[in-house]
Amino acid sequence: GDLVQNIFSFDRDSESSKENSKQDETSKLIETIASGGRNPMAFDPSKNPNSCDQIFRAQMISSYLEKNDGKFPEDIAHLHGKGENDEANPPKSVMEAAKRGVAFYSLLQSTDGHWAGDYGGPHFLLPGLVVSWYVMGCPSVMISPPQQALMLHYFKVHQQADGGWGTHIESPSTMFGTVICYLAARLLGAQKDEDWIRSGRDFIQQEGGAVMTSSWAKFWLCLVGCMDWKGHNSVPPEMWLLPNWFPFHPGRMWCHCRMVYLPMGYLYGSRFIYSQAETDPLIEELRNELYCEPYDSIEWDRTRHLVASMDNYSPIPTFMKFAQNCLSIYENWKVFRPFRDAFRKAGLDFCLEYMRAEDLQTNFIDIGPVNKALNMVSAFHSANNDINDPAVRSHMMRVPDYLWVAEDGMKMQGYNGSQCWDTSFAIQAVWECGLLDKFPILSAKVWAFLERTQILSTECSQSTPAYQYESCDSRDKFYRHVSKGGWPFSTSAHGWPISDCTGEGLKGVLALMDSPIVMDGVKRGILKDIEPKRLYDAVNVILTLQNEDGGWATYENNRGFGWYEELNPSEVFGDIMIDYSYVECSMASLTALADFHEKFPDHRKNEITFAIKRGAEFMKSIQRKDGSWYGSWACCFCYGCWFGIEGLIKSGESASSPAIQKCCQYLL
Repeated sequence: GDLVQNIFSFDRDSESSKENSKQDETSKLIETIASGGRNPMAFDPSKNPNSCDQIFRAQMISSYLEKNDGKFPEDIAHLHGKGENDEANPPKSVMEAAKRGVAFYSLLQSTDGHWAGDYGGPHFLLPGLVVSWYVMGCPSVMISPPQQALMLHYFKVHQQADGGWGTHIESPSTMFGTVICYLAARLLGAQKDEDWIRSGRDFIQQEGGAVMTSSWAKFWLCLVGCMDWKGHNSVPPEMWLLPNWFPFHPGRMWCHCRMVYLPMGYLYGSRFIYSQAETDPLIEELRNELYCEPYDSIEWDRTRHLVASMDNYSPIPTFMKFAQNCLSIYENWKVFRPFRDAFRKAGLDFCLEYMRAEDLQTNFIDIGPVNKALNMVSAFHSANNDINDPAVRSHMMRVPDYLWVAEDGMKMQGYNGSQCWDTSFAIQAVWECGLLDKFPILSAKVWAFLERTQILSTECSQSTPAYQYESCDSRDKFYRHVSKGGWPFSTSAHGWPISDCTGEGLKGVLALMDSPIVMDGVKRGILKDIEPKRLYDAVNVILTLQNEDGGWATYENNRGFGWYEELNPSEVFGDIMIDYSYVECSMASLTALADFHEKFPDHRKNEITFAIKRGAEFMKSIQRKDGSWYGSWACCFCYGCWFGIEGLIKSGESASSPAIQKCCQYLL
């Protein structure tokens, strides 16, 4: 995709002063439009720590004008020559406002048809990448010097007044956020005597030093050599050798949790440590800066359960602490060494095989940024620290997929973008306004994007190694649900279908099928066809993802049990051990089935009808007593109500039904 990372700039050194003046006027207009009425390129995290994507928007608008002789679309042609505070020519109707909105977003549409944007926020992502880069020898192909400067800017502008960093950009300071952001800033080149670095160090020292941070931060400290592995609880890779019928098996965990603890198990089992840790003067400095006592005097095993109250969002249950203490004995007592050595190698070998499968199935993007960085370090270690190993090089080439530049600097996103998700919603909005053929180029580009993005459904994607893993045997071995036919949150290359993304992608395609212009383009061969068989594959993904409770979870069916949460080893994340049915995923899935059934009434008719009925019953069952629904994937109740009401209406519920009326009363 077109993930633009550099601001468009005009040539200020032109010989013609008249031309310079004209360019200045155009530049000012572009910045005004890109800023949405805000002060162009201003960023004040004390007022709003979220970026407004002004850099990306300005570059996209500039590119559009270059390709269209400097002219805006006719519906927003009035913007030419308007001043910053000019509010002339307001829309005269709702439809005119809608046309202007779509016209504006046509400026921002990427060449391949999607809409891109900042998907940052968490502060624990970029530090992991920085640690990986550092322990791999600081390859400039992964993070270049200019990128280092942009990353340092990001850390600096998001530092809180108390010197700390939050777990995410809207969070108050935590030890989790502060320790790893401080670590990353120092590794990127920030000097210990800089005021902002000193302020961060003071925060850490006041809270008891890095021994008080959470386990995920401790893991990165161990990798870089700033904490002894005895200070981290065991992540035994041999857990993967348990039989699949075993009540607690890592293959039953939620995929994001599973795919993070997979490389953690490998790196812990290998006791990976940065090879220059004992001779690198920066690591020596960090060992002195991060703790309140001399590094060599710390009794690491006694620090395993230490965690600051500000990090203890999801306290480790008593049983899990007991299990971790037992595992500490297993790891350190010599009597267990023969048994441990016998099974550890097999566990490590399976972890490597599983990570290799994940890398190939996702084209080295991996499911998310945390396991991306950890898988990359694991590949580096398994290649005997060879930076030129093909797998390591492939990993490094995919790092830019996660990076984004905005007014606050360069960050690592929470995914490799939200391209398919955003585009699916956008085109449905255009369809609901009846404007698909009013904006034929926009609509045709979205069709091409959705066609290309359907997972393992194109000739290109079926020629990749990822397709080989779609066999039943491979899916069983590596705990993957069926992928072929689904749509992702981001890109086809990412390779992980999600229930709601598949639903919204399918609805986007079905909406575009109502466009005579798009269908004519398909008929004439200008656009690639999306055959009914491919839509059937999408329906199959949705139907097979429905849980026993009638709802839909995210990537997979619910495989585990509620008591798995009693084994959650993370202090900073709650309810991460298994996947759950959500109102958002359920609405997207059942409404997609309903829309599909309207156009293809004979395909799996009884199954679809029954699935919609069960989905509606589930949504009613999770409606709160006050009439609302809890939205888990955004903030929060109004968002949940949107999904709840739309899902019930589409499943045949009357607008006057008690469930919907109760929700309306809540909103009022």
